[in-house]
Amino acid sequence: MGIGVSELLIILVIVVVLFGTKRLRNIGGDLGGAIKSFRTAVKDGENDKKSADSDTDSVDGEISSKKNENV
Repeated sequence: MGIGVSELLIILVIVVVLFGTKRLRNIGGDLGGAIKSFRTAVKDGENDKKSADSDTDSVDGEISSKKNENV
């Protein structure tokens, strides 16, 4: 019931005829650039989260040490 090789080839031929090879190459390049940007943004978000967590830990440590000094 799945799609076979012959069906995939027919779909590929129809897509090439509709869009043309130059347009498909541009679409592929744009899609690759978008994926690369997305991965970069995800990594930056994870790094920001890690740095924010480490900043919070140091602030919490300063607050608790100040409380102990007052006691």
